[in-house]
Amino acid sequence: MQATINPQTTLKKHFGFDHFRALQEEIIEGVLNQKDSLVLMPTGGGKSVCFQLPALLLPNITLVVSPLIALMKDQVGALKANGITAEFINSSMDENEQNDIVQLAIKGEIKLLYLSPEKLLGLLNYLVNNVKVSLIAIDEAHCISQWGHDFRPEYTKLALLREKWPSVPIIALTATADKITRRDIVKQLTLNEPNIFVASFDRPNLSLAVRFGIKKKKKIEEIASFIHARKNESGIIYCLSRKATEEMAEEMLAYGISAGFYHAGMSSEQRSKIQDDFINDRIKVICATIAFGMGIDKSNVRFVIHNSLPKNMEGYYQEIGRAGRDGLPSDTLLYYSLGDVIMLRNFIEESGQKELNHEKLNRMQQYAETPICRRKILLAYFGETLEKPCNNCDVCKNPRQTFDGTLLAQKALSALVRTEEKISASVLIDILRGSHRKEIIENNYDRIKTFGAGKDLSVHDWQQNIIQLLNLGLVEIAYDESYMMKVTEFGKSVLYGKKTIELVKIEKLESFEPKKKRSLEIDDTNDLNTDLFDYLRGIRRHLAEKENVPAYVIFSDATLKELVDKKPIQVSDLLQISGMGEFKIKKYGNTFVKEIKQWLKSNDVKAPKTDTFMETFRLLNENYSVEEIAETRQLHATTIYSHIAHLFSKNIVSSIDNYINQTEYNIVKEATIELGETKQLSPIFQYLKEEIPYHIIRLCLAKLEKEKNE
Repeated sequence: MQATINPQTTLKKHFGFDHFRALQEEIIEGVLNQKDSLVLMPTGGGKSVCFQLPALLLPNITLVVSPLIALMKDQVGALKANGITAEFINSSMDENEQNDIVQLAIKGEIKLLYLSPEKLLGLLNYLVNNVKVSLIAIDEAHCISQWGHDFRPEYTKLALLREKWPSVPIIALTATADKITRRDIVKQLTLNEPNIFVASFDRPNLSLAVRFGIKKKKKIEEIASFIHARKNESGIIYCLSRKATEEMAEEMLAYGISAGFYHAGMSSEQRSKIQDDFINDRIKVICATIAFGMGIDKSNVRFVIHNSLPKNMEGYYQEIGRAGRDGLPSDTLLYYSLGDVIMLRNFIEESGQKELNHEKLNRMQQYAETPICRRKILLAYFGETLEKPCNNCDVCKNPRQTFDGTLLAQKALSALVRTEEKISASVLIDILRGSHRKEIIENNYDRIKTFGAGKDLSVHDWQQNIIQLLNLGLVEIAYDESYMMKVTEFGKSVLYGKKTIELVKIEKLESFEPKKKRSLEIDDTNDLNTDLFDYLRGIRRHLAEKENVPAYVIFSDATLKELVDKKPIQVSDLLQISGMGEFKIKKYGNTFVKEIKQWLKSNDVKAPKTDTFMETFRLLNENYSVEEIAETRQLHATTIYSHIAHLFSKNIVSSIDNYINQTEYNIVKEATIELGETKQLSPIFQYLKEEIPYHIIRLCLAKLEKEKNE
């Protein structure tokens, strides 16, 4: 397969999607043009396609560096399910298995080879000398940076890849990296003037909610009620300690919820089994530490609950991102208490990079305690501005009282600019309140115009307001510059009067806890569509068990939902379903069409009507031949030609010259003159001694009719 093939065609053929998601097409174009790339795209945003699709178009193998065995297994399994040749090498395999796969790579019989960083470095010289490589993809690239939330020492040696393959493009991908981490990734991997793509971090299908200070017994009751309201849905409960995961799983089992636990203290066999049970829907809920999930590609996780406060925003974002990867509505719920904060700060004191980790925990706590739209805060942390409330978080659904905070913000931002953005938040507050302490006087901060401009507000109120400015994205903290505060581009637009902002009125600390418990349940409508969805889910589960793969590898919940909405009753209709590539249609198409027909008949539901002519036209536009359309639609080729003639007569198809030649046209034209311009096919067919087929005659008549009308 050569790089001249259209990426759009490949997307539909192998992945079953009609359109690229945001930035995917530009990223793929850059890779095919041999450019290095850094891609920041949220979990579920389509990162994998950015290197998997080019791998199919490039002449040689693509090497993929992936940190976890489960992640490799999931992605390779999904690729094979789409008819793509891919393999992985990791420590779970014996030497003979690894050698067999290396031989396949040498022969050029696989398009993608997944390796852990350790395995890649161990095989590096051999691969350089024996395998032709077109592309190197480094997944979870934040692991290479000391500023990243999941730093892994083995990743730091990956700079060798540039040295060994200087002309091979590298694409580094991550779902979570702030600005300093991005710069560090480029530096550590020695990327050459890379294209940098930052997709929106917004996951609007995820609801966001936080519950503060709920006592343990009541919290367990709430969580159990929350899960019971989501019958047959999968979810993850993240806990702070190993002991807490086991206790939570025990509590859920007591409430009749199918649950298991997962943490690093378990044997690898135990962890593999529980993970496999969860992936294959044998258990619905997994209670886990953050050791779980990075390698999970399960698309139908419907909720993520945090039993306690995460230690940083990157980890929290990545963990909630494991819900709703298929784009369907999913829920996230965070419980936390001051005890969580104290425990996490104790952990930080025993770790490296204390200052950095304390600051990151501060931002996490600010998110949990915010009185403004949570999604705004989450996106602002990653450098993205959401100007309007999201209406899909608990704060938006129960709004706090606001006021025009533009002037207040301008006072703070002006002070920052006048001090050349070289001060911390505490110094900023002292300047605004007109403090005469030693540091203020020594640096001449008492002489700037905004000194004392906010003395009417208490220290507490200024702290809360500055947190809002930080959360709204007007200012940011430079971790690599002694945590100094910087004014963002959005902040400058407010400072210079180009935009206004609303701030939330500061309330007393003790009033933070919600006065009234909000319902955590959702409606469970038991209509025919729900029945069909459950029916198709059962068909999918049967196929998955038969093939020993996770159910979502067959089809995602999003694909099943579209099958329910459109109720296709012929195989060609499946081409309209997102996630249905050619390979899967050939493999599963007849089964699902047959089952949908049977369900419609059993439930006395009429099948939706389809425009047979436009269905043929759509397939023609996708470059299907007449024979392929006939096979796909299970119709005769002559019927497809009659469709083309009709489409031509209606000016939907602009030309039919590809199907008839001038000699045939002239012969048919003369026959119609001799026979008195008949539009009947049989007399012409007989007159021409059956030498010109019916479908050619039909096409020629359509062209004659159009010429006559023109």
